[in-house]
Amino acid sequence: MTTSHDFGSRNVPAHQHLNGGGWVADTATVAETAYVGPDAQVYGNAWVYGDAWVSGTARVYGHARVYGHAWVYGNAWVNDNARVFGDAMVFDNAWVYDNAWVSGHAQVFGDAQVDGNAQVSGNAVVDGHARVSK
Repeated sequence: MTTSHDFGSRNVPAHQHLNGGGWVADTATVAETAYVGPDAQVYGNAWVYGDAWVSGTARVYGHARVYGHAWVYGNAWVNDNARVFGDAMVFDNAWVYDNAWVSGHAQVFGDAQVDGNAQVSGNAVVDGHARVSK
């Protein structure tokens, strides 16, 4: 029996991740070591691996990658070809997209956006309604 889930536009073949119970499209890749919380979603051709966490109502999709010890949570979205890795955190209503990278111990939160080819790293903090774009 094929299971499906509606990720916002239509039902697609999907399954619930064993570590957290969140929905993962069959086209996405999530490592057994990663956590996808019960209301989080990973779809498209996204990858979540290592000890990364996706929780709350967060979404990781497109060709995005979340890995290492990174956390994406709250109502955050990571999509397109974006990368979130290391010990980085993206949360609240933040959005990381296009070819942007968030790495190291960087934090992106509030209603902040990181897009284009921007790279936020180290101990950087992007919050509020800030937008980092390159």
